Amino acid sequence: MGGVWLLLIFLTVRFGLFSIIKKEAIQRAGYFAPIQKSEKVAYYIYQVSNIALLICVMVSSVKIDFSLQFYLGLSLFLVGILLCAISVVCFAFPNDEGLNTNGIYKFSRNPMYVAYFVCFLGMSLLIQSLIMLVMVLIFQISAHWIIVSEERWCLEKFGKSYEDYTKKVRRYI
Repeated sequence: MGGVWLLLIFLTVRFGLFSIIKKEAIQRAGYFAPIQKSEKVAYYIYQVSNIALLICVMVSSVKIDFSLQFYLGLSLFLVGILLCAISVVCFAFPNDEGLNTNGIYKFSRNPMYVAYFVCFLGMSLLIQSLIMLVMVLIFQISAHWIIVSEERWCLEKFGKSYEDYTKKVRRYI
């Protein structure tokens, strides 16, 4: 089976759900908070690694060998897709301030990023690619700096509400 099918499933959940549920949420999800000088390198690494991950999956195929690695990869991919779907649905409906604190956002401030990591990790196991696994780690490390800039922006925009939220809810899990 071609890896492109994994990518189609991921992109359908990631963008398709937004277009079905609430199209305005796509713009919010695609917004990158202003980054500081030190975060620019991470931003570019994030973008390049994101593209590299997509290309890697597109040109690969799933190794269906019914091994532990296959089942672990499939499980992580499906959990990642489910987390992504739940995150997208909850993200589409922020509170009156515009802050996402509902649903899965009660447990993680960044469930979409967690979902991407889990999903891409599953893909790397399914296509049995060490190169993709390394790219997933680079992607996630650079994503952390994107998250830091987003959280700084949220603190500036939402003030005390966001500060209180950060005290109650973890950044990841």
